Amino acid sequence: MRLSTAQSKAGALIEALPWLTRFHGATIVIKYGGNAMTEETLKEGFAEDVVFLRHAGLHPVVVHGGGPQISGALDRLGIESTFTAGLRVTTPEAMQVVRMILTGQVNRDIVGLVNRHGPFAVGMSGEDAHLFTAVRKHALVEGEPVDIGQVGEIVQVGPGAVHAMIEDGRIPVVSSVARGDDGQIYNVNADTAAAALAVALQAQKLIVLTDVEGLYANWPDDTDVIDQLDADELEKLLPTLSSGMVPKMEACLTAVRGGVPQAHVLDGRVTHSLLLEIFTNEGIGTMVMP
Repeated sequence: MRLSTAQSKAGALIEALPWLTRFHGATIVIKYGGNAMTEETLKEGFAEDVVFLRHAGLHPVVVHGGGPQISGALDRLGIESTFTAGLRVTTPEAMQVVRMILTGQVNRDIVGLVNRHGPFAVGMSGEDAHLFTAVRKHALVEGEPVDIGQVGEIVQVGPGAVHAMIEDGRIPVVSSVARGDDGQIYNVNADTAAAALAVALQAQKLIVLTDVEGLYANWPDDTDVIDQLDADELEKLLPTLSSGMVPKMEACLTAVRGGVPQAHVLDGRVTHSLLLEIFTNEGIGTMVMP
């Protein structure tokens, strides 16, 4: 290794030092999805980042959805996917598939990926130990509520089991399925679930991985990313955002309003984006502050 290369690596480590000190012992909730979840090199990079965080003394917690995987499974089974106001209409038949794919397949895949690096990840569903309790959510179409089946809104979080895993040095990996007091199982938005969990765990950060560089100041006219904004500024911007960004930015808003000091939207297509955000002075993506 040439000396200049070695010195630049040493420089990167030194730059990380204040951030290692600041976030030592902190809980970081990461919403995992998009390209980072489907491309092999990005999947491997994500697993390495999460394990690095664990070895660096942080407590990462992963929350995931699995929209593309669910759509693929429903297609293969010949179950029609319909969307109302951007939300998947979830019949009891579709819910069985959602639960099977999220908890039985995607969750296992992420756990396996992380555990190539050591016995850290433990998979759980939002149903386990009453982690997420939800009520039926209705979509609004022209101001009128429309029933969209077993789609839920989280009303209660019981984070005891996640705390116990963290204390045991594990990395919890949580699928966004919830139980209802009515005995139903609900499909919940993974961005929303991650925000609710971050608040309940009193996390230091919520990080939402997406397939864009961050929040654009004036999309689609230009691609300037807003580096930082506060909750009030974000609330004013929400009505102008594209439908895909709304749940992600609402999640950030919920988190910081609920006591999480920082929430971030990062580009999951950038290898090691988690480490770039947490351990470098510039950071990347968009940060929301209270």
